[in-house]
Amino acid sequence: MKIITKLSILLIFMIFTSCVDQYALQTNTFEDAIVVEGTITNELKYQEIAISRTFKFEDEVPTFETNATVYITDEANIQINFHESDNKYVSDNEFKAMPNKMYQLHIFTQDGKEYTSTTQPLTTQNDIQNIATNVTTNQFGEKGVEIVVNSFDPTNSSKYYRYEYEETYKVTVPKWVQNDLNYNAATDDFFLSPRDVNTKTCYSFEKSNSIIQTSTNNLTEDRVMNFPVRFIKSSDYIIADRYSILVKQYVQNLESYNYYKALNEVSSSADLLSQIQPGFFQGNLKCVTNPNEKVIGFFSVSTVSSQRIFFNYVNVFPNDPIPNFFDDCEILEYDISINLPAPDCSPKCQLIKYLDNNSILYYSNSGPVYNIVIPACGDCTSFSSNIRPL
Repeated sequence: MKIITKLSILLIFMIFTSCVDQYALQTNTFEDAIVVEGTITNELKYQEIAISRTFKFEDEVPTFETNATVYITDEANIQINFHESDNKYVSDNEFKAMPNKMYQLHIFTQDGKEYTSTTQPLTTQNDIQNIATNVTTNQFGEKGVEIVVNSFDPTNSSKYYRYEYEETYKVTVPKWVQNDLNYNAATDDFFLSPRDVNTKTCYSFEKSNSIIQTSTNNLTEDRVMNFPVRFIKSSDYIIADRYSILVKQYVQNLESYNYYKALNEVSSSADLLSQIQPGFFQGNLKCVTNPNEKVIGFFSVSTVSSQRIFFNYVNVFPNDPIPNFFDDCEILEYDISINLPAPDCSPKCQLIKYLDNNSILYYSNSGPVYNIVIPACGDCTSFSSNIRPL
């Protein structure tokens, strides 16, 4: 789960408890701090640790911590090294967390500071029993489909759960045609060429970007029943055709659960910009070289289980109309026979300019009148991938 941006941007609210202007979107007071997110699991894979710096509210992206030395040790002092790759730190070799072992994260930054986590054991293994769809109405009265998960731990030792999902859906652009429009400056002519047939249908991929948790601690048995991890409105185009979702279930310990619960409450609060702001809440990391330094984030060791389901719109909503495409796909008309006095740009001039910067696509023409659409309506590769998922 990628929550580094959320962690970073919330620091301006968490560190300081003094009042702020309710609608002030500029950072008046700012404290630089390291932000760490890492969950290693019992999956045999290249594990990842993300490390960045806090950033101001008006900044767009966080600054990722570079040139750090990162490794994990167990109680036998066996060291697992990580290397920097694409704004994260990846283990040099594939490995999985093992039961009955304790793991600790170590970070040495290029400015000479050392950071460590508390030692963390692997949580209880508890697999997802099944994932299902449930047609329902949300709190806003909108009809849709819930993706719900069920699991059960007969040992009653899991209790705390976090979920992530990866969804894939089929996209067919509504204004695809067989030809593209081109302009030959040497002859001052427009001409058509065949459009790639693989630009009509694509497959988009999205990951969850919120904290989804539940607990069975107050229940008589450790059973997750029809817990909703995703709600999709029936009018949403992502389920108009073929839709797939992979749900991952992470078993957490109480410390990890409480940390993410607090983070979620702060980030989803309707009073996020109100006069009263929450104070800084501590994760399980500290700065060894400066114990007074604030450190954001959490290092956890979790078991994970996953399941995938597929469905077609007609299977879930057999009596409903298929949702419309994301965009209205308005058709714009350019009559290149119309001339305008200088310095105005004529329709022909505009059309050439748009073709040069790839901001339009050909749809049809009748003589000198050309109809065009935005690329997203006629070429799915302008926003998605035409590689069919396995």
